[in-house]
Amino acid sequence: MESAAKRIAHGTPPIGQSGSGDAARQERTFEAQLVGVRRLMLATDLSSASERAADEAIRVAVESGAELVVLSVVDPGRLRLPGGLFLRRVDQERARIEADVQKLVRRARQAGARATFLVWEGDPAEAILAAAESEQIDAIVLGSHGRGLLGRLVLGSISGAVSEQATCQVLVVAA
Repeated sequence: MESAAKRIAHGTPPIGQSGSGDAARQERTFEAQLVGVRRLMLATDLSSASERAADEAIRVAVESGAELVVLSVVDPGRLRLPGGLFLRRVDQERARIEADVQKLVRRARQAGARATFLVWEGDPAEAILAAAESEQIDAIVLGSHGRGLLGRLVLGSISGAVSEQATCQVLVVAA
């Protein structure tokens, strides 16, 4: 079964689509570059779109021997309802995210990866980039919700922003 992963390096367009011979060859090229990766970050929002990215990050961490750092971000802006009320308090959301991320770390450890986790607060793209720099991450794996052009224009694209601004390798896994 071929992976749905595609490499996106800052300043370069996405490589191929899953299933083509070129995409598989380019994917192997990305994995060959991971040989020197010591610290790999999985940036996840814990959604179903991030599940395939989690699978890929765990697989790569196990195969490369890299330490896996699982990062999830509490975005206070997404907790605010119209009128200024909050859906949940930030501390409640953080506790929920920590519990779910710990399950993901246990899954990674059961697969044979060395794994830890972080929960940051703020704008997701900015937090991912800051955490990657702070933690001296060599490569970031994250999922893409696969929104169309209009969705990216209206909602933005976290994976796109991270891919364009990261100083390390980025692997975007399509949902």
